[in-house]
Amino acid sequence: MRRRNVLNLLLGGSVLAAMPACANAPERSMRPVVKPAAPVEGIVARAGLGGDLAFAVVDMRSGNLLEGQGGNTPLPPASVAKAVTALYALDALGAGYQFRTRLVATGPVSDGVLRGDLILAGGGDPTLETDHLATMAAELARAGVRQVTGRFLVWGNALPFAAEIANDQSAQAGYNPSVSGLNLNFNRVHFEWRRAGSDYAVTMDARSNRHRPAVQMARMEVVNRSSPLYTYRRGAARDEWTVARGALGNSGSRWLPVRHPELYAGDVFRVLAQGQGVTLPAPELTRTTPAGRDLVTHRSRPLLDVLRDLLRFSTNISAEAVGMTASVARGGGLASLPASAAQMSDWARARFGMSSARFVDHSGLGAASQVSMVDLANMFRRAGEDGMLRAILREHPFRDASNRIVAEPGLDVRAKTGTLYFVSALGGYLVTPGGREMAFAICSADLARRARVAGGQIDRPEGTAAWARAARMMQQDLLRRWAQAHS
Repeated sequence: MRRRNVLNLLLGGSVLAAMPACANAPERSMRPVVKPAAPVEGIVARAGLGGDLAFAVVDMRSGNLLEGQGGNTPLPPASVAKAVTALYALDALGAGYQFRTRLVATGPVSDGVLRGDLILAGGGDPTLETDHLATMAAELARAGVRQVTGRFLVWGNALPFAAEIANDQSAQAGYNPSVSGLNLNFNRVHFEWRRAGSDYAVTMDARSNRHRPAVQMARMEVVNRSSPLYTYRRGAARDEWTVARGALGNSGSRWLPVRHPELYAGDVFRVLAQGQGVTLPAPELTRTTPAGRDLVTHRSRPLLDVLRDLLRFSTNISAEAVGMTASVARGGGLASLPASAAQMSDWARARFGMSSARFVDHSGLGAASQVSMVDLANMFRRAGEDGMLRAILREHPFRDASNRIVAEPGLDVRAKTGTLYFVSALGGYLVTPGGREMAFAICSADLARRARVAGGQIDRPEGTAAWARAARMMQQDLLRRWAQAHS
């Protein structure tokens, strides 16, 4: 057999579809360029990112690797990992799966009195909002409940508790909250401040489109200092925050992460129930699986809709809750978020041949997750066979240096982006003006620079925004090159 035929067999066709993807793929392909296109070297040099660059683009029909560089190097996929999580969840739960949040009574209801405990029981729903709890409170009132003789309990043990998703984020990072089986408002609390004379008036609430209930489990103190901007301490039943007075200005607001998610949901529900004439005691945490009669049940939208929003808005807690729910459904017990991520890694290796996959979470927020771009591109290719993943991926527009959308006639890109400090990834599908379909994955990572800023208490470390912008421009140039070279 001729050497070129041997290479084609190793890099594509049935071998790519059935074996761990391109286990011996070269750092660069043989470059079957059929049209003039910008050279990769020039694209990379112009970006000037430093660190590691890896990419792979494969033909959807044949599975042949069309171009690759550093494709076998495991790198952090950032939020592109959410595409793997979506497939993992669909495989375990099905597109029509719905999360349930319940109000459970442990005793009978008579003359408006529940003679027993009322339990707000979470089912892992990452999309539960204050408005949903308001509807549940109204339904509880319609069921005739006005008072509870026992306790008001909150239960989140449908999923393992994770105090945070990643341990190298700033304390105030709203995208890095706790995760539980009972989550509310993506486990974020709204902090607002306004100058009041020589001091500040501050509020902590769980606002939504229709409601703005104040919460007791999160407290903010304005402190005379210039830095750090925020400090956090996890109390026994309360999130204790301080903020630097010198950074506040006249007024403002932001969402902060919640570290007591069950008590947060219970706090909010109690206020909303009071508005319906239902008197509840202060919420108490329980680890005992609820047993009793379901009085009210809230169901989420079907999983496919949840995943579509997950891939569009890249909400970390949604990925973690969905991924852990999938792991629980697979059985065998689940002890932690890292254990669930390891379970997904095993599944990815078995299902898609992703031999390099080592996930530490389901969202990609942890930079210790690693996968090769050849494996990731091959996953997109094989997942694209039934069209479901491609259908829920967001259209990826091209933008200029000022972030304005620019037209790319005939070019269609459906992809998931991923960004960490000094890490930028992109993976998905590319259709050229000539109609050729490809799957691709790209990752730039300067992990040495990342190590110098990770864990700091700064919202946007110096240099990260410019670096990310240059990485995105490079990704677009690579996509244009592949469309020109392989149309």
